[in-house]
Amino acid sequence: VVVRHGALAILLTGMQDRFSLTPDDRLLACATVAFDIAALELFLPLLAGGRVVMAGKDDITQPTALLDLVERSGVTVMQATPALWQSLVTHAPACLTGLRVISTGEALPLALAETLCRHAAEVTNLYGPTETTVYATAARLLPGHSGMPPSVGGPVAGTRILVLDRTLRPVPPGAAGDLWIAGEGLARGYHDRPGMTAQRFVACPFGPPGARMYRSGDLARWTVTGEVEYLGRTDH
Repeated sequence: VVVRHGALAILLTGMQDRFSLTPDDRLLACATVAFDIAALELFLPLLAGGRVVMAGKDDITQPTALLDLVERSGVTVMQATPALWQSLVTHAPACLTGLRVISTGEALPLALAETLCRHAAEVTNLYGPTETTVYATAARLLPGHSGMPPSVGGPVAGTRILVLDRTLRPVPPGAAGDLWIAGEGLARGYHDRPGMTAQRFVACPFGPPGARMYRSGDLARWTVTGEVEYLGRTDH
């Protein structure tokens, strides 16, 4: 996937506006650099004058070692997949106290979301494919979800979210539809794969001439509060 430097800059500045990191913050970098979410871990703290705490391979595979690193290094912000968060809270829920939690990479189960919200200082649920420069939506989660699945929120900076039917018409709130993503955050396409690029990145009828939108392959719906609820893949 070919991502523009400008799109990454828009993402990072938008995330800094959202999280307001300071030079006192320490963000734990857990993801391999081959995983697109590593861009947030490596660059966002530096944008704010904060510090990046690098987790080693042994730390990632051993929850007790990772928890020890969090405590020793004074980590204030951590991004991880729900699977890793589940492993950590199973070992020691108290480890979340004072921590700003970012969940991403997989759908966040309701029970885990409630556990994170009870113990952490702040919980943010992020969603997005690489083709939209790492993230497309963000949701700040609060304790008590009324039994509803955690929202993936609204669009991040430089991004527009569209939920459309098969004829590319917007669906009403509550109705399921295909999730399309438009805006400055879109990647240029797939390297040396023009056919695949043309199939997934198409002209956007809801923007100015030349605007594009990306077919995510995900199913979603708008909630009555104007947030996006992820429903799964359209090909499953």
